Amino acid sequence: MGSRQLQAFLEVARLRSFAKAAEQVHLSPSGMSMLVKELEDQVGARLFDRTTRSVTLTDAGRRLQPVAERIVAELRAIDDVIGGTEAAVRSRIDVAATPMVSASLLPEVISAFNQSHPQVQIHLADVDVSVVRQRILEGEADIGLGFFIKPAVGLQRQPLCKFRLMRISPPGKGAGGLGPSQTWSSLAELPLISLPVDNPIQAVIEKHLARIGRAHEERPRMNLIGTLIAMVRAGRGHAIVPSFALEDCLRQGLKVSMLGNPTVHIELHVVSLRGTQPKLAATAFASAVKKAASRLPG
Repeated sequence: MGSRQLQAFLEVARLRSFAKAAEQVHLSPSGMSMLVKELEDQVGARLFDRTTRSVTLTDAGRRLQPVAERIVAELRAIDDVIGGTEAAVRSRIDVAATPMVSASLLPEVISAFNQSHPQVQIHLADVDVSVVRQRILEGEADIGLGFFIKPAVGLQRQPLCKFRLMRISPPGKGAGGLGPSQTWSSLAELPLISLPVDNPIQAVIEKHLARIGRAHEERPRMNLIGTLIAMVRAGRGHAIVPSFALEDCLRQGLKVSMLGNPTVHIELHVVSLRGTQPKLAATAFASAVKKAASRLPG
């Protein structure tokens, strides 16, 4: 017993006419008669008495009517629940991003996006880059943001923008601020604080520290760029970080110098699960992030 047959039966019972009921559901009168005949065959009883002038319910039809109304109402309720759930899923974006990206780039982006897309809810998880990858692969995040230096299995990478590596130093006696560019060789005798060796940003840094004989040496290592900045401010050493942290470093009074000879850039990527169609809202959000990131110092 299908919902189409039940709905056809209820329309005929309400309008007392096969022709009028057929108009309401955009069927031909013969199509409406066929649906009712199928229902009559399934219940094993005639549901309507038909004459040339009138259509009336039989006793079986009158007994079936309240049952059919309840079933159709429940089916419509199921459609509403499923439709509402799908709409809620479409209007929610789960974003996973590394902590420094979350702190320095996303607050203003999310605020502006909420104003332009008030129907969309954004849920942000500020996590390590390895967890960003894990959340995407496990379907817990729609998009991820981080420095994915190498291609990652199962992920689709799209570059957003490039950031230059820079040296940050304690304030010292003089005022902090952005000073002249320095070469990598200027790091030869400085005490360094670094990210973990397996961090993708640090992997690039170690490659260039090798040119001055300082690759993979014993030194204090912090998991987060924000912690590096705080340690440098406290005078614990110098560090190498991407220029997307420039504004935060300057606010904290650090001395900053862009590194040259060679100039090294790293790319910020937006990642998604390979082979899936991204939500329209997630695509729009990624575009907003890209626009905002392009205004940061590179």
